[in-house]
Amino acid sequence: MAKDLVNILFVGDIVGEPGLSLLETILPSLIDKHEADFVIANGENSHEGKGINRSIISRLYDLGVHVITGGNHSFAKWKVFDYMKEDGNILRPMNYPKGNPGYGFGLYDIPEMDKKIGVLNLQGRTFMQPIDDPFTTADWVIERMRDENADVIFVDFHAEATAEKLAMAWHLDGDISVFVGTHTHVPTNDARIFPHGTGYISDVGMTGSFDSVLGMDKNTSMKRFKLGTPHRYRLANGNNHLCAILAKVDLESGKCEHIEPIIYPAFNSSNLEG
Repeated sequence: MAKDLVNILFVGDIVGEPGLSLLETILPSLIDKHEADFVIANGENSHEGKGINRSIISRLYDLGVHVITGGNHSFAKWKVFDYMKEDGNILRPMNYPKGNPGYGFGLYDIPEMDKKIGVLNLQGRTFMQPIDDPFTTADWVIERMRDENADVIFVDFHAEATAEKLAMAWHLDGDISVFVGTHTHVPTNDARIFPHGTGYISDVGMTGSFDSVLGMDKNTSMKRFKLGTPHRYRLANGNNHLCAILAKVDLESGKCEHIEPIIYPAFNSSNLEG
């Protein structure tokens, strides 16, 4: 019997080996538990906190990840450029200027379903480096996806400002199935469905060490703020958590029927201590 819903599991920004190791431990069981049909993960911080490499890409594919999205650190490791040109399942923000390597969106078969999911990666401009307009980019890509009969459309908007994320979500409400915000590494408690059927969350959060400042060594980060001078970031470890989103989308209408955050292990007063 054909399914009416597709279950999409999205894993928030994976930060270095702590995030990868935790993912390797629990992602297969999460996929089984939530009967995930399609898995997406943001991997732009997976190699030592900035960028990604071929080895990590292979590890994520082996875990059952179908598409890897990026952000402002997508181009941090130049050795992956050629691989980005070859592999359409690795995405970087579509609104980077023309001439950069890689793909900003793709249309993919949903395993064991005669349906297609479009995945679009965008980057915001507020408090970030100025690149091309994400709004007009989104309009162009979504129209193309519709022309190619996408049944479901999923957007990872990598942005700093919550206002920009909300503005983009309202702009796209009803035209896409799911909108997730990434980049800030802090999970927000506002998962909801917009009036015209788009599932939304401002930021999924990160997968990595929370004994840290956004995944990086807290002492080094404190020095940067206290002294006002550059200090090389070091990756943190300990108190590792996975932050993800489960979205269920109606395959007939393309509208989100359910969206919920997944944080494992859950935060509580005992495990917030370093």
